[in-house]
Amino acid sequence: MFIDHRAYDTRPACDRAIVEVLQRYRVELVVMAGWMRIVTPVLLETFPHRILNIHPSLLPSFRGLKAIEQALEAGVKISGCTVHLVSEAVDSGPILLQAAVPVLPDDTPATLHARIQEQEHHLLPQGITHMMQRLRGKLG
Repeated sequence: MFIDHRAYDTRPACDRAIVEVLQRYRVELVVMAGWMRIVTPVLLETFPHRILNIHPSLLPSFRGLKAIEQALEAGVKISGCTVHLVSEAVDSGPILLQAAVPVLPDDTPATLHARIQEQEHHLLPQGITHMMQRLRGKLG
């Protein structure tokens, strides 16, 4: 099912539509990858501690948009990605997993992004597995 955010006047209205669909399908865990939108309390309160995000930096560094560009501008030697729980503040929820990626001297946003994305493809499934085990009572 596709929900076009442009069809709603406000973010809470859009999130209400999303919640309706997720509840209809009895979704236990919401996974955001490439979401690029701020979540409202409407979604957060319906799925407390059950919304997962992947972000292309080692949080808490370089939150928000253009994290890879921020890392390159800062001159860091190591970047990476983070799987975290979503909270109201952008990219500030509890960190579950991280993977480091070296920043090479000749890196561009595209080359660094490609290496980070490789790690994201490994890390996000691990985060999903961890959260599902937790939700099913197999973890503390």
